[in-house]
Amino acid sequence: MKFAWFKIVLFCLVTFYSKGQSSRLLQSQADAAILNKDWFTAAQNYNYLFYRDSSDINLQFNYAEASRLNFDIDLALRLYNKVALVDNGKKYPLTFYWIGQLLKNKGQYKEAKKWFTKYSKIKTKSQKNNLEYYKTKSLLELEACDLAQLLIKSPVKPLLEHLDTTINSKVSEYAAFEKDSTLYFSSLKNSNKKDDNDVNFNKIYKSDLKNLKWQKVTALDTIINATYMHNANTCFSKDYKQMIVSRCKSKNASEYTCELYLSNFINNKWQKLERLPELINQKGANTTQPNFAEIDGKEVLFFSSNRAGGEGNLDIWYSIKNSDGTFSQPINAGKKINTPDDEITPWYVNENNTLFFSSTYHKGLGGFDIFKSEFKNNEFSTPENAGYPINSSYNDIYYSVNKTRNRAYLSSNRVGSFFENKLNCCNDIYRFNIEPLNIPPKPIDTIELARGQMKLLVPLTLYFHNDEPEPKTKNIVTTKNYEITYNDYKMLLPLYSKEFSGGLTNELKDKATNKIENFFADSVDAGMEDLRKFSDLLQKVLLKGETVKITMKGYCSPLASSDYNINLAKRRISSLRNYFTETKSGFFVRYINNTNVNEGKIIFEDVDIGELPASKVSDDLKDKRNSVYNPIAASERKIQIIAVSFGY
Repeated sequence: MKFAWFKIVLFCLVTFYSKGQSSRLLQSQADAAILNKDWFTAAQNYNYLFYRDSSDINLQFNYAEASRLNFDIDLALRLYNKVALVDNGKKYPLTFYWIGQLLKNKGQYKEAKKWFTKYSKIKTKSQKNNLEYYKTKSLLELEACDLAQLLIKSPVKPLLEHLDTTINSKVSEYAAFEKDSTLYFSSLKNSNKKDDNDVNFNKIYKSDLKNLKWQKVTALDTIINATYMHNANTCFSKDYKQMIVSRCKSKNASEYTCELYLSNFINNKWQKLERLPELINQKGANTTQPNFAEIDGKEVLFFSSNRAGGEGNLDIWYSIKNSDGTFSQPINAGKKINTPDDEITPWYVNENNTLFFSSTYHKGLGGFDIFKSEFKNNEFSTPENAGYPINSSYNDIYYSVNKTRNRAYLSSNRVGSFFENKLNCCNDIYRFNIEPLNIPPKPIDTIELARGQMKLLVPLTLYFHNDEPEPKTKNIVTTKNYEITYNDYKMLLPLYSKEFSGGLTNELKDKATNKIENFFADSVDAGMEDLRKFSDLLQKVLLKGETVKITMKGYCSPLASSDYNINLAKRRISSLRNYFTETKSGFFVRYINNTNVNEGKIIFEDVDIGELPASKVSDDLKDKRNSVYNPIAASERKIQIIAVSFGY
């Protein structure tokens, strides 16, 4: 009997030791994969570890990071949300930022804004993980989410054509350029199935367009496509006598170091590619994505590089080609173009002196967006987003214009692109018709933009403490303005946290506290911030003579009679009217029901007010934890600007 018991104990110890050893091995393999930026292998190892212990918050965060970088967006979102529920930005503040980014990738801009706002409010003096950079970026992303919604509501003309499977495959196709009905592009596709070595190397391919159909794709010969190197990014000189391509070597599992090589077209034949000199290919730097252009009659080579002297990561640079064929010292395209993030895939259109490029920093719809900037007075203008549907919420890169200047191409991993295992893993080539390049772009209508931004802010929701303002009265007006009630409400956050988490312990207490903090940040504070933005925009349109109708509605939680609640809702709307009469030193007073012709005018309109229908919140005043301090109850004590319209 003792021997049997001993065997059981020994078996358990061996099993425990084996599992411990296995977990340590998986963690070691995950760490090695992270160092090699092999996100696929890292995610696989974290998946095995997660299966063994899904409650480890550190593992949850690391698994989320690897999944995001491995393009498993939905999985990453689920994991980040698990972390946020327990941690609430304390140990892993970047969780908020990455949830915002992933929601933005999915086109869920209003939800994304909530998380960017949460991250922007985190107070930290730590420089670890470059948190201040992300804080600055989160503020830009808030504006980008508003811009994205406006761009989608006002699409630019071109309809994008997704090139068929003759060109596109389940791996990435990119860097397309059409010359004389021949399309040049780069791809990881295997052109020779008998040669397994071709599978993992980018090559430059071409396909001819005949009878409106793309012909069989062929790889350029080995003069251009070096064996056992990645070859990509074709560009031609104006006279098509020179070709420049990038040749790249793997730095790790997901990064490359590239250099530019040039070939001359002599006797109807491309010559062997020669590496451009050190002035262009700076030692140790990544130099890639070339594009020939012409500025002020001079031939110029644009490219992307992370060389010293830039703004950070990959920047756009250009070098003037001298009369003897050499290139001058490269010039950084400047701070209006280049940012701390990557600026890539430059394409300069000579006819309208416009540089097209992609960036993840300038305000866009998500991922890399394509931007354009005019070169004027020897500098580039502030970049402008190329618009929707040229840009999507995913990566949009490699804008190019064909030789006849009537068609443009881009590469994107947007929804609809072909993929083998993971959605949005791989880029495909798209094309669209463009307007004549000599037509100047239309100026931006700033008032139309302001009107659009105001509409994006509605429904604009504002929240109140229980029975505020003017508690225990039947008045239908108040002398308080909404900002005063908001400031008083904010002071009650510690009380709400104490009352709602009272009696709870450990993780349940943390989750309850997090719910209160999130309600105040995501709802109460966000509403006040939106009201201030709304007021700024309202001021702009009124100064241009607009008539604006603002429609408001009030709601209450069910802690009193319906008659009392109706009066309370009216008091709350009254506080909002007071806000508009008192804010900005009374600026809006003259515009309320203004009868002067050709001047701005505000019309306030109230609709049905009272208790929310079918409320599930406790109406027992003795149960204040649920009837007053529960975030669900607090979310019902609100008023809304439910509509804004113009031109009455």
